[in-house]
Amino acid sequence: MIDTIFALSSGAPPAAIAVVRISGPRARDVLAALSGKVPQARRAVATPLYSTAGDLLDRALVLWLPGPGTATGEDTVELHLHGGRAVVSAVEAALAEAGLRRAQPGEFTRRAFANGRIDLAEAEGLADLLEAETELQRRAAMALASGALSRTVDDWRERVLGLSALVEAVLDFGDEDDVNGFPGDFGSRVDTLAEDIAEWLARPRSEPLKAGFRVVLAGPPNAGKSSLFNALLENEAAIVSPIAGTTRDIIERSVAIDGVPFTFVDTAGLHDGSEDAIEREGIGRAQAAMCNADLVLWLGPEGQGPDDAWEIESKADAGHATKASPRLRVSASDGFGIGELKRQLIEHARTCLPKPGEGALNSRQHAILQDAYEALHGIDIQRDALIVAEQLRSARVAFDRLTGRATTEDMLDALFGRFCIGK
Repeated sequence: MIDTIFALSSGAPPAAIAVVRISGPRARDVLAALSGKVPQARRAVATPLYSTAGDLLDRALVLWLPGPGTATGEDTVELHLHGGRAVVSAVEAALAEAGLRRAQPGEFTRRAFANGRIDLAEAEGLADLLEAETELQRRAAMALASGALSRTVDDWRERVLGLSALVEAVLDFGDEDDVNGFPGDFGSRVDTLAEDIAEWLARPRSEPLKAGFRVVLAGPPNAGKSSLFNALLENEAAIVSPIAGTTRDIIERSVAIDGVPFTFVDTAGLHDGSEDAIEREGIGRAQAAMCNADLVLWLGPEGQGPDDAWEIESKADAGHATKASPRLRVSASDGFGIGELKRQLIEHARTCLPKPGEGALNSRQHAILQDAYEALHGIDIQRDALIVAEQLRSARVAFDRLTGRATTEDMLDALFGRFCIGK
């Protein structure tokens, strides 16, 4: 027997309105018990709600939403209550007394997936949407949640099924005169499909968009890293001192600049020969941070930074140049060049992040889609038709894993655990 679940789906009280959602086979009966009637489907009705003892709980706006045409695919009720803590607690207590169970995090969305209302890629997009903090993140998440990737994968799957049907014809009737080998356009159709998948694989991934474009400030002690770090954040996040070695560990801060998410990382000064164990650890972490950076701003001696690092002259106010041809000269003390540095960082990050509104693959999706691409890219129509059929089957299985037709409970637990209670 499927449990009927409930949860507060709006913000924590107190609030003007509190929305309690109920989903499951007993939703209609519980609504009838609370209000004494069941209103017309999908029509908001104001009605008093009573406990089993006959006490008035609230005068609420209720919605009766019969399945399967609901968010979860099940019979659903929404109770729009006055948003006081006591009101919400009293209604929740009445629902529990009626034998309903409090929902687990993400359980409403998991039921939507289980009942075919959304697929796995759409659920991942919805999880990203709930976590979105910038406009770029919101638009990328909306593309996934609205089914952009799912529709594309469904199209690819249908094309693979069409190709598989042609292979089956070769296997079943290859000895007949009218079915002799693969059709003339078979190879080009496979290549076109593989190219379409390759275009998605070449897109920027979603992780930098969610975590922020990672910019690491690096260089020797007293190079001005912390001052520049604070200037970029417009916040005194790092201690600034003329004493070399003030920063002993990495400091990370996330910020959105013109709608683009960044994570700036201030690091310990890099140098050789330290006998301080803590300082050596800080230097090791700084070096690791540079390896994991999307971009390094190098404030040290020219040419000694990592490949592709931006050479930054960090103390332009000091009146002397230490770099012959830096990308930018800046001064955290008077703000010189900081605006231009931010502008170039935004411009560069946008080339490395998904375009606004464009679907972006996460690590799981990218790995699965890579499997599908390799299966299709490796097809040789000169080989045995059985091998070609198996490669097409492998591609189809990858598509099914991507949208959730074939998946594992552990992966689902991890995904839906990202959702809040009531979603």
